[in-house]
Amino acid sequence: MTHSPATSGIAGARLSPDQYAENFTDLHAPLNTHEALVAADRCYFCHDAPCQTACPTDIDIPLFIRQITTGTPEAAARTILSQNIMGGMCARVCPTETLCEEVCVRETAEGKPVKIGHLQRFATDVLMSAGPQPFSRAKASGKSVAVVGAGPAGLSAAHRLAMHGHAVTIYDARAKAGGLNEFGIASYKSVGGFAAREVDWLLGIGGIEVKLGQALGNGLNLDGLTKTHDAVFLGVGLTAVNALGVDGEALTGVVDAVDWISDLRQAEDMSTLAVGRNVVVIGGGMTAVDAAVQAKLLGAENVTLTYRRGLDRMAASKFEQELATSKGVHIITNATPVEMHGIGAVAEIEFSYTDGAGDNYRLPADQVMKAIGQRLGDAQGLKIDSGKIAVDDVGRTSRAGVWAGGDCASGGDDLTVTAVAEGRDAAINIHATLMGG
Repeated sequence: MTHSPATSGIAGARLSPDQYAENFTDLHAPLNTHEALVAADRCYFCHDAPCQTACPTDIDIPLFIRQITTGTPEAAARTILSQNIMGGMCARVCPTETLCEEVCVRETAEGKPVKIGHLQRFATDVLMSAGPQPFSRAKASGKSVAVVGAGPAGLSAAHRLAMHGHAVTIYDARAKAGGLNEFGIASYKSVGGFAAREVDWLLGIGGIEVKLGQALGNGLNLDGLTKTHDAVFLGVGLTAVNALGVDGEALTGVVDAVDWISDLRQAEDMSTLAVGRNVVVIGGGMTAVDAAVQAKLLGAENVTLTYRRGLDRMAASKFEQELATSKGVHIITNATPVEMHGIGAVAEIEFSYTDGAGDNYRLPADQVMKAIGQRLGDAQGLKIDSGKIAVDDVGRTSRAGVWAGGDCASGGDDLTVTAVAEGRDAAINIHATLMGG
């Protein structure tokens, strides 16, 4: 059966202001001082801490937790931020359940890990609310570095380079800095404009100029950047959205989940964001879950997340999967889209079973969100590895004087915390190279 576009249920203002406020509160309430001390007291302070080994930024987790127990959260924050300058955001969005907390000795023994992510947020929030950052800029080196991309990798690289006294210019395609943290994560994971506040706090070190509305291939190119700067770091992310390649993909109501989440993140009034009655999200990663959950929180009646493989193959963690189902999202696995049906606007989406379990079937859908991954945009002639800019273990690309990190670079696992680590490590190597090391 094919529906007419008149039946489309895409609309805004589905809920009352109080419902919007309640639905988009902080996913995890912050710990107060007493709660933080109780949580920290559970740590064994392991000498060969597996949690630290599992942390992509190598934060000394036992040390910072011990500092919390001694009543010095500011010192704990300095321990965190010396390794991960974006430790505040990472505490909110990092999948700690599959990294540091998964290998916690308490998790192994009792099935209940130390709340490492919550404790990291507690410490960094205390320090950030107290005033300016504790890091200072070294004496000017006389060297200039261009950082393309104001996301986690670029900001991390810029801050470390500024600490070494280099003059840094950040270029970004958008009208606001922050990258994924500002535009690409669920609103309930970062409330109260935290992403923007963290950027302002980070830039407080000085020596970093931000130029917005400039992208590689659109006002910027590597030839020009390498002539005007002593080094270049690329943290441009993945900017091109993959297509499904099925009939009906151009119908009204079929949108890219990344763009939809960005619109939601920048909306001052949640009621202005249109959402369907019957929403289908295609994908199995964090973006798919974020889109599906937020569609439900915005008032969609039925939200279905479909993935072409089994639950065990989903990039989204078990925690994220359970979060989705707890919010009323229905997850269908081993399903791949075959065709979108509708006249002008999407009304149904047809799937086939990837495991050959049965005949094709259709789901009603007045809004379809594609979350099947992104790909690299303009690579500027750099060597590519598996669709990303090829880099070595410190971020050097195939072109002398150019480094890269984060989602655009090979070898990472597309996490905010990994991007921060790669930006930091590339900056350390850039500094050593510029100073003749």
